[in-house]
Amino acid sequence: MSEQRDEHQGEPGSQPDPTTDPEAAPAATHGISTSTDLADGEWHRLHPATPLFRGGIAFIVVLGIVISNFRDRAIDFFFGGDGDFDGEGDPIDFIVEQELVLVALLALIGVLLLFIAGFWLSWRMHTFRITDEVVEVRSGILFRTNRKGRLDRIQGVNVGRPFVPRVFGAAKLEVSVAGNDANVQLSYLHSRTADALRADILRLASGARREASGGAGTAGGAGSAGAHDLGGMLDERVSEFLAPELDPALAEPEAVLRMNPGRLVGSTVLSETTIVFVLLIIGLSVGIAVSGELFLFVGFLPAILGLGGYLVSRITRSLRYSIASTPDGVRVGFGLLSTTNETLPPGRIHSVRVSQPLLWRPSGWWQIAVNRAARSSQSGAAGQQQTTILPVGNLDDVRTVLRLLLPDVATDDVMPVLERGLTSSGRNEEGAAPDGFVNSPPRARILRWFSQPRNGFAVSDGAVMLRRGAIWRDLTIVPFPRMQSVSVRQGPLLRSLRLAAIQVHTVAGPITPSLGALDVTQAMELFDTVAGAAIRSAQSDRTHRWRSGSGSGEAPGEAAPVEPTLERTPGAEA
Repeated sequence: MSEQRDEHQGEPGSQPDPTTDPEAAPAATHGISTSTDLADGEWHRLHPATPLFRGGIAFIVVLGIVISNFRDRAIDFFFGGDGDFDGEGDPIDFIVEQELVLVALLALIGVLLLFIAGFWLSWRMHTFRITDEVVEVRSGILFRTNRKGRLDRIQGVNVGRPFVPRVFGAAKLEVSVAGNDANVQLSYLHSRTADALRADILRLASGARREASGGAGTAGGAGSAGAHDLGGMLDERVSEFLAPELDPALAEPEAVLRMNPGRLVGSTVLSETTIVFVLLIIGLSVGIAVSGELFLFVGFLPAILGLGGYLVSRITRSLRYSIASTPDGVRVGFGLLSTTNETLPPGRIHSVRVSQPLLWRPSGWWQIAVNRAARSSQSGAAGQQQTTILPVGNLDDVRTVLRLLLPDVATDDVMPVLERGLTSSGRNEEGAAPDGFVNSPPRARILRWFSQPRNGFAVSDGAVMLRRGAIWRDLTIVPFPRMQSVSVRQGPLLRSLRLAAIQVHTVAGPITPSLGALDVTQAMELFDTVAGAAIRSAQSDRTHRWRSGSGSGEAPGEAAPVEPTLERTPGAEA
């Protein structure tokens, strides 16, 4: 949840006193062990260089270019147009000749002081606090903004390190909260402070209790840089650049899944964007050869540069990709110069889709995307919204990622069914489904010419699996606790063929869990099974407080298993 309001009371830059201001009084933070001194319910400030990282550097560069290009007009504006300066020569020489050096220096110092004061006041008025219930940020000089994100609605915590802030040891922390435009950003913090604060936020959201020996941690505050000499600072920056994205203390290096660079380049070459790029180049070359007009190249140059830049960015952003399991969820990291890593707490994945484009089939490559209840402000590894968890991987990588994302679903008993849902053609001589899926009847071929044998579903103890596509294959998995509703539809054509379509409703995202052209009786049986299993699973689900009742080092417990059946409830009608 987020809120925005204007505030006109209080001296600019003043901090609320928790002892006198009821609104500023921190929520109880007793019983939680933290690794920083920032999750104490008090107000704190960000990295001192935050105004520069958030646009100050770009502003200074643009200001320098403007002054360089329009310095003559600036002289006319500040010193009048009736002077001896005719616009020719160097304005600096004119200032010296007119003995205006002191005036020019005072004007320059005044402008610089004005900007410095604005940057300082912006940093001073930008504060945050973390309590047991919310992450809250206040910002703005004239128009005040107050944004809150509830810890029980956290969908992920993202630590991003853009290249320039990364050079100076700064990072951006973004708390993804369920809802539209509900994310809370802390930009920027010291790099190590951001990592430690992420652990604090996840620990507070998990419901973990403090262990007997627990206490405040050792990480410094947001504005503490430490007393280092130049050599120490350089060593620290180099170490941060070379350090792995995932702390070995959270996951063993051998347990971290990494992306093959050759596979990444190959998948990009075989993508639809590359095909469009090549066709554009070929068409442009043919057009120039036939017409002899080189201006065609100039006209299409922006499109060529845009597509080429997108392909290069897609590769560089996906380098150093890694995914691993941590005590507080799945950690996904990627990036070469600018890095991003995000922790997805348990139970925040609402649906999973494993897909295979046609051009990837000879190589056996797959892609995994998810539906989440929040949207990150940063692009993902494959250039899309941060919903693509595995940009490209083989079947072994798919097994690993599914076990990380859906540990209660991708069990050893269910994994063979999942694999057959990916690779099986669904065809058999007797018309039955030997791969564990209930497929569309032969009469559905009029609507599913190629995919009718693969068009089907399967139900396990923890999820429903929807299989579609013969040319572009995909398998959608929806865990029962994350289902919001399920519907069965019949139009005139489906009714005449005794078919029906079913859709499982989750949060909005790139995945639409639906399946058409099913036998109407089987569709209704699936409807009853899924609806009942979803209710029972939601009642027993405890992933929103995955460490509740445990020490901070314990892994989340598993929900009670659900045993759905394929029996229709009494009174259900086809």
